[in-house]
Order: sequence, then C-alpha cells, then structure tokens
Amino acid sequence: MTSNDPLHGLTLQAILTALVERIGWEGLARQVDVRCFKHEPSIKSSLTFLRKTPWARAKVEELYLQQFKS
Repeated sequence: MTSNDPLHGLTLQAILTALVERIGWEGLARQVDVRCFKHEPSIKSSLTFLRKTPWARAKVEELYLQQFKS
C-alpha cells in the first residue's frame, strides 16, 4: 500500500533543511512571512516554531512541494 501523501516519510527537519539549501533563509522569509526565518534563523528555532504553528508549517510544506515536486 502506498501513501497518497507526497510528504510521506519526510521529517519537518528534512523539509526545512532542503528548503534552506535551495532558497536560503532570505528566500524562505520572502515566501513564508514569519519572524523565525528573518531574525537569527536556525533550523532548531524554526522547527520549534513550526511544530507549534500549524498554519506556518502548512505553508512550509506547500513551498517544499512547489520547489521539489514540480
């Protein structure tokens, strides 16, 4: 049985790391307007924020799909 979820098997950390490598923190901040991407961004602080903020996490996941699944 295969999952219909295109993000199946990917951790939030893997998604965030791949986005930072591809578009950088500035690109991420332009696409998803949250403070944790603009002021002293780090994977650790961003993961903490995204895990507590469903709308921001959804935007990051959507951006990942746009960047890597096209």
